[in-house]
Amino acid sequence: GPYKGGLRFHPSVNISIMKFLGFEQVFKNSLTGLPIGGAKGGSDFDPKGKSDREVMAFCQSFMTELYRHIGPDVDVPAGDIGVGGREIGYLYGQYKRITNHYEGVLTGKGL
Repeated sequence: GPYKGGLRFHPSVNISIMKFLGFEQVFKNSLTGLPIGGAKGGSDFDPKGKSDREVMAFCQSFMTELYRHIGPDVDVPAGDIGVGGREIGYLYGQYKRITNHYEGVLTGKGL
């Protein structure tokens, strides 16, 4: 089945933290009773202090690499630290441009 977790853009992001948070997300999601696993992803990119244009460019590049690994029946990322409505909107816009699909592949306040 699918898995669910957040995307984090923060300078503290590294592979060890992502592994721990992904493992933790499995347990959080198991408490829902729904048949979903856990996931976590992100980058050490810091959107703070960046212009909208810089954030949009980063989000578009990030999604260009991520889109092959997400989908409504695979992984449905949501916002986390550093990923709010603006970032979710940029990510989703790039996903639609690349795939021409409009299904629920991201969740968050930007949608």
